[in-house]
Amino acid sequence: MPGPIQSIERAAAILRLLARGSGRLGVGEIAESLELAKGTAHGILRTLQGVGFVEQDRDTGKYQLGAALLHLGTSYLDVNELRSRAINWADALAARSGEAVRIGAPLEGRVLVVHHVFRPDDSLQTLDVGTLLPLHATALGKVLLAYDTTLVASLRTGEPEAYTRRTLVTQTAIKRACAKVREAGWAAENGEMISGEAGIAAPIRGHGGIVVGAIGVSGAVERICEPDGSPSTRLLGHVRDAARAVSRDLGASRW
Repeated sequence: MPGPIQSIERAAAILRLLARGSGRLGVGEIAESLELAKGTAHGILRTLQGVGFVEQDRDTGKYQLGAALLHLGTSYLDVNELRSRAINWADALAARSGEAVRIGAPLEGRVLVVHHVFRPDDSLQTLDVGTLLPLHATALGKVLLAYDTTLVASLRTGEPEAYTRRTLVTQTAIKRACAKVREAGWAAENGEMISGEAGIAAPIRGHGGIVVGAIGVSGAVERICEPDGSPSTRLLGHVRDAARAVSRDLGASRW
């Protein structure tokens, strides 16, 4: 059997090095730490940058882990990277919409809330960061389901829970909802997890357009929806604008 491939070992060592400490290192620092020639380290970094595994800071020239690692699934950096890239846009979305904003990422067949901005008023609110939400009963979850067949498969292993009479609990209904999300580019919920509450969400994309998370607003149905029950056109525009902005920061140039 052939032995290990040295270039891959070195690339892995660079990724591990960037995952520690400050997370931003120059070519010289990386070369010295790994006892590599500076030219060798630079060549590997350029290759990793080309596939989105590392990014170079324009101001300092130093390298850090890239957004493409968000999709690897095993990365303990996923949540932190997504949150750090989206936090400013989430704050702006809350200010523009006047509603609570949540950012979600897939975790073990559910939606992990990685960031939550309170509705900008004086009402009593509970922080949802770290909460696991159902995929099929939330706007955030529907977005993730629509673009990840493995998540859809996870719902087939058991009967989806009915939280209210509006919750989608059949495979046919969920499949139809996912198709609508892909066609429209956004998802909505209306009393499907909690009666009287609604939400709107849009996909956050990384390199190559891969969906790595979702961002959305949530609140009382009368504020989130039009009188006919459809999502507010104004809020939908704000959510989609925020999703595109975060996606651009993550390297999804098409969005």
